[in-house]
Parts: sequence; structure tokens; C-alpha cells
Amino acid sequence: MTKETQSFVDIVRQFGSDLGLPKVDVDKLVETHRKNFEALTQTALVASDGLKSVATKQKEMVESAFREALDMARNFKPSGDPQQILAKQSEMARKAFDAAVDHTKQIADQVSKSQAEALKIASDRIVASIAELRASFEKAGGADQPKS
Repeated sequence: MTKETQSFVDIVRQFGSDLGLPKVDVDKLVETHRKNFEALTQTALVASDGLKSVATKQKEMVESAFREALDMARNFKPSGDPQQILAKQSEMARKAFDAAVDHTKQIADQVSKSQAEALKIASDRIVASIAELRASFEKAGGADQPKS
């Protein structure tokens, strides 16, 4: 088999053999890396879905804010005492500010949840990968130990 047509698994096996590594379970090593790639893919998908969800939520919030502002502007009939007009304007500004703060908090919560989910997938896989590699080397090391 030429180097151009060797599979990744064959290359790793040859590498382990060339290094003279003691009974390393190359299939287990390759499987561990395959799982790592799958976890990275899943992490990217979760992060992407999270970003899509945030973008959708932001769009909904902006549309809602514009509708509310338009409704308030339509219903605003400045009449009477200047202090009453100022009080109505202040109330409208407070409502708009409160809505903006609430929307920002919702988006921040959504981003945080999405990031936490993606981080958990990656960290769980890293922990599992380390355990798998450790077990593989412990088995290999134990197989070479003389029995007493």
C-alpha cells in the first residue's frame, strides 16, 4: 500500500509500531479520537443552534419594542399641563428602558445557557478521553509486568 492510499488508522498503527510503543491499543486510541471529533462537532452544532436562537430572540424583541413604541406614540396625546406631559413622556421612557433591560437580560441568559451546554459537551468528552487513554496505557503497562 502506498503512503498516498494509507488510511489514517494504518498511519497511526505504523507510527505506533515504528516508535516501538508497548502494546498500545491503537484501535482504542483511534476510537477515542473519533469520539473527540464527534464531541467537537456536537459542540459546534450546539453553539450554532444557540446563536441562531439568540438571533431569532433578538429579532422578536426588536420587533416587539418597535411595536410597543409605535403604540405608545400613537396613544400619546400631549394636552393639558406641561407637568402632566412631562410625566407621560417620562413614563414612556421608563417603559422603553425597562423593556430594553429585560430584553438584554433574556438574551444574556440565553447566551449563557447555550455556552454552558456547549462547554459541558466538550468538558465531558475531555474527561472521558483522558480516562480512556489512561485505561489503555494502564492495560498496556500491566500486560508487560511480570507475574509474581
